Amino acid sequence: MFFIDTSKNGKPVYDAIVNQSLDNYLVNDLRLPGHGLILYINNPSVIVGVHQNAYAEVNFPYLKEHKLQLVRRTSGGGAVYHDYGNLIFENIVIGDDGHFGDYAYFAQPIIDALHDMGATGVEMHGRNDIVVDGKKFSGMTMFKVGDSYAAGGTLMFDLDMDTASKVLTPEQDKLESKGVKSVNKRITNIKPNLDEPFRSMNANQFKEELLKRIYHVDKISDIETYTLNDHDWNVIESRLKDKYDTEEWNYGKNPGFTHYVSKHYDIGTVAFNFSLQDNRISDIRIYGDFITGGDISLIEKALVKTEFNKESLIQALSKVDLAANLGKIKPEILASLLLS
Repeated sequence: MFFIDTSKNGKPVYDAIVNQSLDNYLVNDLRLPGHGLILYINNPSVIVGVHQNAYAEVNFPYLKEHKLQLVRRTSGGGAVYHDYGNLIFENIVIGDDGHFGDYAYFAQPIIDALHDMGATGVEMHGRNDIVVDGKKFSGMTMFKVGDSYAAGGTLMFDLDMDTASKVLTPEQDKLESKGVKSVNKRITNIKPNLDEPFRSMNANQFKEELLKRIYHVDKISDIETYTLNDHDWNVIESRLKDKYDTEEWNYGKNPGFTHYVSKHYDIGTVAFNFSLQDNRISDIRIYGDFITGGDISLIEKALVKTEFNKESLIQALSKVDLAANLGKIKPEILASLLLS
């Protein structure tokens, strides 16, 4: 595994819109053979998953009052708050999809490094979380293109929990399904769990110590590294203007359909926003923090013009490969959610 240095002209990049677009460039364009890793820090921002309805996940008055960026990533998962006390790691794997979907495989080097730094209570939990003493400090996600993919997540070191709790408005059903009443009880920073001197470090210092342990080296300079060059940055910046730095991509459009239903399942939260005409679905959008390498628009297209009863909905959903395009969930369950 090699390291991909995402600094520009020798200086770290903190712009969340830029950083959240890097994985797409690395997987689709640069395609360095093998297994690379990027590790970076974002400015204060809210990051929403590619399939999420930002209007249902974010406290927009608070976001704008505190001048926080809203950024949509290219992978699934839920909405998270980032700031200078948070690290983001992403594995970029080109030409081998053998470990796609295996979150534990990519979490283990992080877990081992943190154990070495004194946080011995760190472990994998659920499908894609890393916790310490039962509290989450890292959530992971993936996206896939052919036989290549990106797999990574957050690493809360010294995150501002007060801001995170005020700007994020997660679905109440999601919280209740996990047996908690507020987001604050679910998450924690890893910093207090580390030994000295790591506990007294800032996020950038911690980042260097983490990298040395992941790569088992004494000096950062000993890590095999590819540094993004001028050509790389020219392509990245052109993509920002075309897509990733646009309101249409980051905010998305609130379709404003008349019905909205949402429920949390093992695959994540699934939400339907839809309208009915003559007891048939006339328009529909699917949202959620589920993680899929498929195409949810195939499910939306299958449901349009479907009569709004259980039998017809199940029949329409059965014509689509739900496992490949959404997750392992039965048509009957989704039909019940729509009718709820």
